[in-house]
Amino acid sequence: MEVTSSRARILETVIRKSTLKQHVFDNTFAAFNLLKETLLEMASELDDQLEGRLDRRVRIEYRDRGKFEAQLQVANDLLIFQMHTDVFDFDAQHPVRRTSYVEADPENAYCGVIHIYNFLSDSFKFNRNADEGYLIGRLFINRDRRYFVEGKGQSSVRPEAFGSAEIGRDALVTVLEEAIAFALDFDPLTAPYALSARVTVDQFNTKMDNSKFVTGKRLGYEFDTKDI
Repeated sequence: MEVTSSRARILETVIRKSTLKQHVFDNTFAAFNLLKETLLEMASELDDQLEGRLDRRVRIEYRDRGKFEAQLQVANDLLIFQMHTDVFDFDAQHPVRRTSYVEADPENAYCGVIHIYNFLSDSFKFNRNADEGYLIGRLFINRDRRYFVEGKGQSSVRPEAFGSAEIGRDALVTVLEEAIAFALDFDPLTAPYALSARVTVDQFNTKMDNSKFVTGKRLGYEFDTKDI
């Protein structure tokens, strides 16, 4: 069977893009495993440094939740790190598109992503399934292991500087420390009175089911993303 020009283009695209995306995935997965190791080390170090300085009920604990998820509990905060299994490009208006690094080769823009979420640890402890968490950071990694960070309180490599630095343990320590610091300073606010003014009989008859009463750090307030 003759290979038409359209068929040839399809085959070339499949080969080129699948190879590219597999390379990006492998780099992101390697970085995520390094992130897990770094989290475990940080949890142990924090625990040692806080020994005898606070109530023993306050927990600093790392949990491996599988290939693509890990958790770090720091007192009343729970940070969840989740690697997405897909590879992403960026729209034409995104700042990475205006970097010389991506302008030189648009395929440099293809990235894997690791999300950082912040929840209250009690939301999981008491199975409050309706409680809200917040995306406080995203770490992007490409085929060259170049990275950038979007997020609350993140001051390391920003989108405008994409291509200038390679992901590694030191970079991850900075990202993680800034995420933890933000989560600890991001205190829960009591919900506006109007949101709590009405409850149902069912909520009280099933009050042992804590998920009936929604909790979140900014429940009823806008979560400002202007600095991301």
